[in-house]
Amino acid sequence: MNRVRVFVGCSLDGFIAGVDDDLSWLGDPSADEGEDEHGFQAFLAEVGALLMGRRTFEVVAGFGGPWPYGDRPALIATHRPLPPTEHPVQAVQGSIEELIERARSAAGERDVYLDGGVMIRQALDAGLVDELALTFVPIVLGAGIPLFAGVAQRHSFELKTERRLSKGLMTLTYRTLK
Repeated sequence: MNRVRVFVGCSLDGFIAGVDDDLSWLGDPSADEGEDEHGFQAFLAEVGALLMGRRTFEVVAGFGGPWPYGDRPALIATHRPLPPTEHPVQAVQGSIEELIERARSAAGERDVYLDGGVMIRQALDAGLVDELALTFVPIVLGAGIPLFAGVAQRHSFELKTERRLSKGLMTLTYRTLK
């Protein structure tokens, strides 16, 4: 069965975005000297579909430039219609269990990429996340969008890999202990 995986940048104090969805602290990924140094393209190669919240979609769609996920279907959890877009996106509704099942179906044999703080926390609490890849950026934001604040219960993980990157970044990949 395909895995549900998270791949996200995080400040040292646990934020995935700053105030007003600011992501400038993540830097410009196109400025990396090493090809796919952060491992995102390798990660994406194993992904068949995405599931993200409306807010995350709006932030990513607002970047301009090419859609970073290629032609993979992106399921957007929202109760409002999506604006017209050239991207392969579909508005979806339902419980987190139903949304994950739809994403797994859309992904076929490949993995599901889960993105957005609310979606990640809901899926963690439902026991539906298989793997977390967290790239820690050496910055303290003090405020913003937290990654884990608001989960309803304790969650345990096992470290799979650690990878040192340039500029003091570190990617830690964890398997969820269920």
